[in-house]
Amino acid sequence: MASILDSTSIVSLVLLVTLAIFANSACSTSRGVLEHQKLHDIGFRVTLQHVDSGKNLTKFERIQHGMKRGLHRLQKLNAMVLDASTADASQISSPILAGNGEFLMQLSIGTPPEAYSAIIDTGSDLIWTQCKPCTQCYSQPTPIFDPKESSSFSKLSCSSELCKALPQPACKDGCEYLYSYGDYSSTQGILASETFKFGDVSVPKVGFGCGDENVGDGFTQAAGLVGLGRGKLSLVSQLKEPKFSYCLTSIEDTQTGSLLMGSLASLNSTASEVKTTPLITNPSQPSFYYLSLEGITVGDTKLSIKKSTFALQDDGSGGLIIDSGTTITYLEESGFDLVKKEFTNQIDLPLDRTGSTGLDLCFILPKGADEVKVPKLIFHFDRADLDLPGENYMIADSSSGVLCLAMGASNGMSIFGNIQQQNLLVHHDLEKQTLSFVPTQCDQL
Repeated sequence: MASILDSTSIVSLVLLVTLAIFANSACSTSRGVLEHQKLHDIGFRVTLQHVDSGKNLTKFERIQHGMKRGLHRLQKLNAMVLDASTADASQISSPILAGNGEFLMQLSIGTPPEAYSAIIDTGSDLIWTQCKPCTQCYSQPTPIFDPKESSSFSKLSCSSELCKALPQPACKDGCEYLYSYGDYSSTQGILASETFKFGDVSVPKVGFGCGDENVGDGFTQAAGLVGLGRGKLSLVSQLKEPKFSYCLTSIEDTQTGSLLMGSLASLNSTASEVKTTPLITNPSQPSFYYLSLEGITVGDTKLSIKKSTFALQDDGSGGLIIDSGTTITYLEESGFDLVKKEFTNQIDLPLDRTGSTGLDLCFILPKGADEVKVPKLIFHFDRADLDLPGENYMIADSSSGVLCLAMGASNGMSIFGNIQQQNLLVHHDLEKQTLSFVPTQCDQL
């Protein structure tokens, strides 16, 4: 055994890819059709699976795939915010969205119900799936939805509230939409109403995009997307359900996580386990879930990061969002540089300068080491100090002999990514405008 530093988080290594990281830090559904306003009395659960689950990938390969998607997503999210703060709304032809996410949910659409998988995205609102007859559709793992085969399908009128919520609707054969994504994928079609089934719970009259012209490779692992943002078109808003939670398993885990709505999203943990911070709204991007990050501690050192570093600016730029669709956390560059410097100072290992992992900070593991101590990491959110388990920020691979910090630098917006959220119940309360973290074994929830 090799021990490095007298710290509070420990990384344990096993040959190949498996590792366990220990830290002293706090590491009913109902059948039948429900009216939207009654969902908070019932609730439902759906399973969440990582998009790369089942593929023959090592942990580092999964992270690298996710980072490639996440860096692209970060660039587009930043561009969206900057465009919204400077553009004349009348000149915007269609929204440019971040693109594919990292987790899939299972649901059914129509009467009789047909099963589909969809990407969940807390960074957007529109729910959509590919529909027949396709002018252009990408290859998906399940049959394409056929509106003619469903008795509960109906087009939404141009005067409907959901149509009015679209950025630039067109009114021809009903309410038409066009969404373009940052990876050059796009979906175009009509806005419609349909019965959606989540687990055993059926919900009528859910507004969604029925896309008959869909382009790009960004969504081929799913039949479409379910937006969980704060806008009117999202699943959360349409269900009139102010509370929802998700719980994401570790990136290399083959087990499934969960999305909880309604009564199942209640917080039952003791007060000491729950860390609650206010949600902030950005008027230029009201769909995003912004948090106030006020500081960061590495080991016993609270970093000298200016409080304004992660603050949301008056023009809508900057700030930090929590996002299920981004793999690693990206911090504004000046803040990340201080985090990187402090980890370098506190971990007594040689730096890996090969750049082979794609991560900004990696160390060379000592041969034969089966346990490595690393500094603790605490995110100081407004009213909530989140002391992360070691596995939520340090990634080790004994086969390649490296230990890496699962974080990177950004310019502008910062993002709290899903590796940092793994095995935490992330609870959204849109009534109280708060977000809570609860340490949870997500595959046992």
